[in-house]
Amino acid sequence: MIKRSISAIFLLWAIGFLWFVVALPQPADDIATDAVVVPTGGEGRIAQGLAVLDADLAKRMLVSGVDREVKPAEFVAQFDVDEEMLECCITLGFAAVDTRGNASEIAQWVEDNEVSSLRLVTTDWHMRRAAGELSRKLPDGVKVIRDAVPSEPSFGSLFLEYHKLLASWTSGLIGL
Repeated sequence: MIKRSISAIFLLWAIGFLWFVVALPQPADDIATDAVVVPTGGEGRIAQGLAVLDADLAKRMLVSGVDREVKPAEFVAQFDVDEEMLECCITLGFAAVDTRGNASEIAQWVEDNEVSSLRLVTTDWHMRRAAGELSRKLPDGVKVIRDAVPSEPSFGSLFLEYHKLLASWTSGLIGL
């Protein structure tokens, strides 16, 4: 009985990992939202968020989890952003240091700015966990469009992220 239970758990884990790897989230269509939010950390995320602004698919952008040592002028220079665009439309969030912190920072920004729809831009392998954490923090009624940035993650990155996703789901189930 114990061997069968362990085998069943392993089989579920393996099938889940296979699903996680094979069915990575995809980029979103051109759907307009009030805002775009971008957790830092993966290549192409901020560029995709800026492309959403440039395409007029959102009016404002939050970059969550920016290192406290980054100055706005450095952001402007690195991403070739017009300073007026930074002042009017882009908020750099410095409060978050991890995905759960990103969710809290984004939820607070959404509430402060009366956002009713947003586009979440993050790397494909990170999308499920980021969206799950965010869904637990956002006010009711906020529509979220998932816009995954395609990547070529290593097996190790996928393996680690899958286990982080399982831990995130588990903490959500038990209310942590």
